[in-house]
Amino acid sequence: MKQLTVVTRTVLAAAVIFLASATPALTEEAKERGFAIAKRSDLSDAGFGSSSVELTMTLSDPSGRTTTREMRIDTLEKSGEGNGDRSLTVFFTPRDVEGTALLSHAKILESDDQWLYLPALRRTKRISSANKSGPFVGSEFAFEDLTANELGKYEYTYLETRVVDGTEMDVVECVPRYERSGYSKLLCYFDTEHFQSRRIEFFDRGGQPLKTLVLEDYRQYNEFWRPHKQTMTNHLTGKVTIIESAEYEFGVDFDREDFEPAVLDRL
Repeated sequence: MKQLTVVTRTVLAAAVIFLASATPALTEEAKERGFAIAKRSDLSDAGFGSSSVELTMTLSDPSGRTTTREMRIDTLEKSGEGNGDRSLTVFFTPRDVEGTALLSHAKILESDDQWLYLPALRRTKRISSANKSGPFVGSEFAFEDLTANELGKYEYTYLETRVVDGTEMDVVECVPRYERSGYSKLLCYFDTEHFQSRRIEFFDRGGQPLKTLVLEDYRQYNEFWRPHKQTMTNHLTGKVTIIESAEYEFGVDFDREDFEPAVLDRL
């Protein structure tokens, strides 16, 4: 019995040593695979150039009250490595937000540049990095949710491949690399067929589940895919924001000057 105990201890000690030496390699492999999945998704959208789309945003609370807003988002694709996409969001209705506009310049390791135009004040204010986690016009989308998730903004770790609602998806943990993010991490789900983002689970700075974004009704425009329904659910408040898209227009005649802060004053 004593001999068996010694043998057992030896085997356990060897197993501990093996796991300790294998874990860094497994972790590195998971990071490489996670980055590859994110890169594959990023490349699937490369070359779209520019786009414009009109959307309907519906806000609802647990009591069933709803508010509907109409808006348009114009987007100009990044011009090269190290740059991010530029987008301009303009609201048309209701009257209390009519003319409100948000200009975003996506960054990678820095906080995104964002400017908010408030028609009631007839002024443009820059959104500080400390306020990027705040709600955008009362919705469940934060300011930092409204810019492109540029490749390299996160540290990526592959977790698993699972089937969700009949669709096979790669699940990747995305930890923000830029300062002052409102999130400790995101769990990003990419479908394995078209490499599109299908679901994002957001965790607050304390590591607790905060909200979930579900992207569905994908439609193909030539080789590019776009979701036509996005549902953001806040697990703390029970509030929900749904964004539904009309048809996208690509190849719009935009240039970089159309996405400079000076444009906001001319709206």
